[in-house]
Amino acid sequence: MFAAEIYMHHFLLSSAVRTLNPEEADWFYTPIYATCDLAPNGLPLPFKSPRMIRSAIQFISSEWPYWNRTEGADHFFLVPHDFGACFHYQEERAIKRGVLPLLKRATLVQTFGQLNHVCLKYGSITIPPYASPQKMQTRLIPPNTPRSIFVYFRGLFYDVENDPLGGYYARGARASVWENFKDNPLFDISTEHPATYYEDMQRAIFCLCPLGWAPWSPRLVEAVIFGCIPVIIADDIVLPFADAIPWEDIGVFVDEDDVPKLDTILTSIPIEIILRKQRLLANPSMKQAMLFPQPAQPGDAFHQILNGLARKLPHDQTTFLRPGEKILNWTTGQIADLKPW
Repeated sequence: MFAAEIYMHHFLLSSAVRTLNPEEADWFYTPIYATCDLAPNGLPLPFKSPRMIRSAIQFISSEWPYWNRTEGADHFFLVPHDFGACFHYQEERAIKRGVLPLLKRATLVQTFGQLNHVCLKYGSITIPPYASPQKMQTRLIPPNTPRSIFVYFRGLFYDVENDPLGGYYARGARASVWENFKDNPLFDISTEHPATYYEDMQRAIFCLCPLGWAPWSPRLVEAVIFGCIPVIIADDIVLPFADAIPWEDIGVFVDEDDVPKLDTILTSIPIEIILRKQRLLANPSMKQAMLFPQPAQPGDAFHQILNGLARKLPHDQTTFLRPGEKILNWTTGQIADLKPW
């Protein structure tokens, strides 16, 4: 789920927006793979990432002039770990680390976000976590299959290994889900991860998407892909690609403090609202925006990132373009004539 930085690198290597002439470039990308340091259990441990980034910036600033002329303002980095460029999965420790001062002018492409959070830099580009399009495609069931599960969730409620006293993990929201609804027949919730996980999501009306160590989880991507209405439990979360995905229309937002009232909140949603959300979730373009397919496709997450970078360009970087010249449409991937201002 942290592999977006690798796939973005692969995409850019063959993209039409790439130039081999740095004088033509609007943006510079430095691939670092900051989440590829793995613990024995296979989970990313990006504790060495600050040292990696310092080393990379030292290299590019000594070999080429482009970083130094703007202090990295025209450079972007993918930092898809839990708390972006603070490089720690536990929030308090991440905050103590802070974002590297070297990155103060650079643009960060980070996974989801949270308002007013020191680690999730303001003005960054927010993206979904990587989820395998190929794997999900092979697990589709007939679209007319009845949605017989009211509320579905599989995952940790307590992280005993890293939070033995409880209450810190997920700010207590997941623990509250379990304690309040483990015996509620409307809630199909468990720590087990069955082989039918993807199929079960396609049979569910609501899929719980609570925060974990960070505000986000891959369940939000999976819920959108499988047409299960995401129930987003993460205060002040910043969601990706708001211009492509109408989050308020397709999801249900529940405050962390209101978790004990989840059953009342969800059962009180009128059926016509549920059906409308399901119709919107069936839109293929919305699903496409959440995915990093190989090869890339128009409107996918790669192109949403390019659109975000294009919006961040200062106006004076585009004023040299004139009607009749060519510019790449990053949404369709097609070259088009530039229209007059």
